[in-house]
Amino acid sequence: MPPGKRRQSNAMLYTLITFVGLFIVATTVAVIYYVKAEELRTTTADAVNELGKMASADEVRRVGDIVGTKLPGQSNLGSMVEYFGQITALILGKPIQVTSAEVNVGNATNAFRSLVEQARPYITIAPPDPNAASAADPNAPARSLADPNRVSLRSMAGDLIAKIKQTSEQLEARTAQFAKLQQEFTDATELWQETADELNARIGAYELQVQQTKADYNDLRALLEQSSEQRAANLLKQLEDERATSRQLNQDLLRTQAELEVAQQRLNSALTDISKTQPSPDPEAPAHQPDGKIVLVDEAAGIVHIDLGSDNKIYRGLTFSVYDKASGIPRDGKPKAEIEVFAIAKTTATARILSSEKRNPIAVDDIIANLIWDASKKNQFVIAGDFDLAGRGQPTYDAKDRIAGLIEKWGGTTSEMVSAETDFIILGNEPRVPPEPSFEALTNDPTLRDKYEAARKQRAYYDQVRQQAQTFYIPVFTFNRFLHFIGYENSLGKPGAF
Repeated sequence: MPPGKRRQSNAMLYTLITFVGLFIVATTVAVIYYVKAEELRTTTADAVNELGKMASADEVRRVGDIVGTKLPGQSNLGSMVEYFGQITALILGKPIQVTSAEVNVGNATNAFRSLVEQARPYITIAPPDPNAASAADPNAPARSLADPNRVSLRSMAGDLIAKIKQTSEQLEARTAQFAKLQQEFTDATELWQETADELNARIGAYELQVQQTKADYNDLRALLEQSSEQRAANLLKQLEDERATSRQLNQDLLRTQAELEVAQQRLNSALTDISKTQPSPDPEAPAHQPDGKIVLVDEAAGIVHIDLGSDNKIYRGLTFSVYDKASGIPRDGKPKAEIEVFAIAKTTATARILSSEKRNPIAVDDIIANLIWDASKKNQFVIAGDFDLAGRGQPTYDAKDRIAGLIEKWGGTTSEMVSAETDFIILGNEPRVPPEPSFEALTNDPTLRDKYEAARKQRAYYDQVRQQAQTFYIPVFTFNRFLHFIGYENSLGKPGAF
């Protein structure tokens, strides 16, 4: 072979060998990359499958919106688990153990279901939805009470808060009612004590009467043990003494009557001169002035509030008559209602309604009055006559003292004599004077003379007070009219009224 041709064949051989080597290398590299690509595709498919189990493609795209702010050092899933753990801890009320979400949900659901069962009497649970799929299927399990469509923590809290508020209001009402009952118990206790004191006073008076009766009996017994001549002499001496006393009293009476007639003539002359210049004033005008008014009425509780308080020096237990504002206080003083003060504030007071007309109930701005009580002065009273405080048709022996005690208790004063300081006169029934005892009656009961003189003096005092009331233009009140003006008619028969 020529040399030029041999060199050309070697070059082609080398080229072929190089090409084959490169082909083998390329094939080997391609096979290796193919194997790696298959492994990578398999791994990617597995990762996609695992990711699909954790979240859908849409959820993966919206993971930021679903989770919200990712916690520092946490993944999105870790942040979601942490947030869920916080909600579970809030429901269970304690730190939760690290466990699965299913267990946490189960624990929270069981706790919520137990809470619903305990709170069931106090909350509203909606009925099951009749249109739900389970309602159409008779074999479907019963809907749990822990169904958010029927009840939730928010609805439970709202119902329980409303229940607590209602219970609190009821407690306040019961507390007020208890305070009222406690006040009534205190009033009843004080009334019982007053009644006991009154009974003790009556017992003391009865004991004095018994002692006086014993003394009279002893005197009568000593008199009966005397001889007839001694008794006759003593009676004659006593009769002469009584006649002398009677003559002296008649002389004093005639002199007093003469002085009274002169004074009456002078007074009538002066009154005539005064009446020519100005009309005579109404002597009862002060009795028809209101003392206060009603500012609030609570008919359900049976109480009212008045515009008088401790600043006006009113008393607990003080009664008032209530009158219409438009018509004012009538001449007979008969009120539409009677009230009694039981609680006092600085400028107001609370009073219970003792009586009231059904057709004309108490209203705001109605006026109130009490003839005895006055915020600016002490009214002076003169009491005369017989009074039946027990309603038995007989005079009460200590009626004047008991009426005077009520007047002084409520800030008034009493006097035995009518004067320019006298504001009002209370006249009872005219005292009855028995016939003058005969000599034979005195022989049997020497005390008849003292009883007769006492009755005669009471009658004379009664007539004198009545005459002086007319002379000095002082308002006169019968006992019933007096009760009207102090709001005390319905309290008359109660223990401790006087």
